[in-house]
Amino acid sequence: MTIPLLPGERTMARRVKFLLVNACTLTSLTLGLLAIFLAMQGEIQNAAFCLIACVGFDGLDGALARRFGVSSPFGAQMDSLADMCSFGLAAPVVVYASLAGTVSTAAAAVACALVAACAAIRLARFNVSPKDGRFFCGVPTTMAAAVLAVTVLIGLPVPGWVQVAGVAVLAFAMVSSFPYAKLARLVKLPPWLWLAPIIGALVDARLTFALVVAGYLISGPLLWLRERRADQGVSRAA
Repeated sequence: MTIPLLPGERTMARRVKFLLVNACTLTSLTLGLLAIFLAMQGEIQNAAFCLIACVGFDGLDGALARRFGVSSPFGAQMDSLADMCSFGLAAPVVVYASLAGTVSTAAAAVACALVAACAAIRLARFNVSPKDGRFFCGVPTTMAAAVLAVTVLIGLPVPGWVQVAGVAVLAFAMVSSFPYAKLARLVKLPPWLWLAPIIGALVDARLTFALVVAGYLISGPLLWLRERRADQGVSRAA
């Protein structure tokens, strides 16, 4: 028996909305492939721009699905497969191309393979895990790919081995069990906290970006420690 791809009422309006949402998903996948082709041709900056566009379309398909009321298990699986292509494969290929000539081929290959493997694990775990409206369990693949793409675009002035180490840390952060705040929680931070990186970007955009990324990565272990101490306090009180 065939399972309908779009649950619920199958009107023409809902079908059009469903097609639009999945068109965004396929656009993200196509841009991921384009990023790979561009990286193979040495057009690394353009490839990084394609990755950022992938991030935009990845966020758009989910937002439209919720707004139009056409979320479905099929759409969730499509999104996961597109994410693996764009963020689990295209992103490490672009990073590998950007590292060429700065580090050994083996080191770059291992770091980028870690990104691909950890992205696959992260996406599979997300599909089968209960959802938490407050935190991500590990850094999401979309955010990791965005960080990698921006890093390639701005060209951080650090040695190659530092870049490789940063790629590896980002890969392991994806499969960690540390809680990372979602965007909905971040936008509720005090305005002065948002003002600091804006001013910093005007002074030194590269340094500010590196500090923001490092701060977000460190926030996961800190939140984990706080929750663990809170649980221990409750256990002792009981």
